[in-house]
Amino acid sequence: MNSTLLSTTSETIQLVLPTALAAAKLAPQYSLPSTLNAGAALSAILLGQERAVSAFKLMTKVSDQHLFIADFVGVDRKLMMDALMTQIPEPAARYLVASKASDTVTEVQFRWQSALPHEQVGIMASQDTSACYLSGPIRRVDLLGKMHKSDKNSQYKVGALGKHHYVFICAESLWKREGLWDLLMQILRDKQYRIAQDIAPIPLNCKIILVGSGHFYGQLRGDDRQFMEHFPLLGELSNELDLTKYTETQYCQYLMALAQRQGITLEISSLLPLFWYSARLSEHQQRLSLSMLLLSQLIAQAKVYRPSTTPELTKGLTAQCVAKAIAQLKFRHDSSELFSAQSFDDNFIHLPTTGQMVGQVNALTVIDSGDYSYGEPARITTSVHYGDGEVADIERKSELGGNIHTKGMMILSACLYRIFGRDAPLHLNASIVFEQSYQEIDGDSASLAEYCCLMSAIAEQPIIQSLAVTGALDQFGNVQAIGGVNEKIEGFFALCQRRGLTGEQGVIIPKTNVLQLNLAPEVINAVQKGLFHIYAISHMDEAVELLMQINAGMADEDNDFPAESLYGLVQQRLDRMAGHDEIRVGFWTKLMLKLRLS
Repeated sequence: MNSTLLSTTSETIQLVLPTALAAAKLAPQYSLPSTLNAGAALSAILLGQERAVSAFKLMTKVSDQHLFIADFVGVDRKLMMDALMTQIPEPAARYLVASKASDTVTEVQFRWQSALPHEQVGIMASQDTSACYLSGPIRRVDLLGKMHKSDKNSQYKVGALGKHHYVFICAESLWKREGLWDLLMQILRDKQYRIAQDIAPIPLNCKIILVGSGHFYGQLRGDDRQFMEHFPLLGELSNELDLTKYTETQYCQYLMALAQRQGITLEISSLLPLFWYSARLSEHQQRLSLSMLLLSQLIAQAKVYRPSTTPELTKGLTAQCVAKAIAQLKFRHDSSELFSAQSFDDNFIHLPTTGQMVGQVNALTVIDSGDYSYGEPARITTSVHYGDGEVADIERKSELGGNIHTKGMMILSACLYRIFGRDAPLHLNASIVFEQSYQEIDGDSASLAEYCCLMSAIAEQPIIQSLAVTGALDQFGNVQAIGGVNEKIEGFFALCQRRGLTGEQGVIIPKTNVLQLNLAPEVINAVQKGLFHIYAISHMDEAVELLMQINAGMADEDNDFPAESLYGLVQQRLDRMAGHDEIRVGFWTKLMLKLRLS
């Protein structure tokens, strides 16, 4: 399928088709270490988090400036907090003592001091713990503490602000308690707080670190002037690691640190499946996920699948343990995918993967339920007839198409008019639809498939049904990257595999998505054996040539295409619809048609 010759009565046109991707490009390649150290430092958790570490260190040295850490859903906040504390010296203990302001004033004042007071001086509180984290239903007493009064004496029960040098607080939890949010801003402004009205204020002697999403940080910066004043420092956490800037060995230390928190070690063999899982999360061959929660959860699940025999020899995780944990993770979430596959197998959903059809193409979609996503092929059909030039999107008209899908259809129409509607209006109407779709469709990743289907319907050239296509178009016909490329490929492959691989099946994807490929081993094995093909293209003309096995054609200076090319056939059909049955008209006739003088 790499090249073919098209013989015509006038000339022979050489048709050179894109070459299928080699198996080596279908998954990331890693240089993993041959041995692992005995353990990993907790600071390895901070791999790739230089922004947050730098901001945290600066906060400890700048007075009256506090920090906001912008994290993401996959961050284990307690673990991240512990790792950050390893980056600074252990704070010295501080003691809260009471004293009189002067001989003439009887009012008691509180102050912090580093030296341990004399036995005669009472210690109100000892700030001897480095850090804490507050989240959930935070109360006023959690922050400030309270006084326990009895008949004989009073005792101060210390809150977070008086006990810890660094207080990490969940920003969203504090924001929900409007009174506490305002109270904290007031404390930061006054640099002191009161336990009760009849007790002297206590000086603030700690740093506040709010932890929340980057979106929430932007909202606070725009809505709360006091927040801007007290939290000028931002520490943004990265959710991915770029392997062009870091090494696989460094990431191994990161994984080992996560495993140590689970009380387990990693064997060398476990690294490759862990890297594969991490790369799938990041959807990139040169990036790895820094989602501590997801990776820690997988390691904890893999720990359960260790062999029960000879435990002294099976302390660490092996590749088999991790692979089984990944397989079981998929098994727990793929019920919708299995029901979808059954609908195709029972022919409830009609989607041929053999033969040729005019005006019909196989597209690739992704079903995302939040916790699990999978690829599902979709059949797109197009019909054309005489009209006023409208390319109708049936999904949009039936209110099943989203805004981005509508945008893709508009770009498709722009491509059509750019090529064929320069000199005169088009006299056709086209209707494009996703067959047997009963839910909203959004995204522009089907615009390439829809364009190919439209060209097939106008030129009356059949499309090979053993190929499926995905890609987004721009107005110049360039094919742009799409999301979920691995799930889309695997979805069509699974359907073809159940029906029997013939060596003719495959998918067409944007070339810009190649770096995101991280396909399942069974897909890679099929590609190695020549039973399945993956083509990466950069322009829509490459797609139509692959799908219809006909040269797209190059326009001459008069914007005329060779009669035997696909675009030549399209041009001839459009001429017939416009009532021009004769051979392509010349320049002056075109000019007269434009001026409506013919």
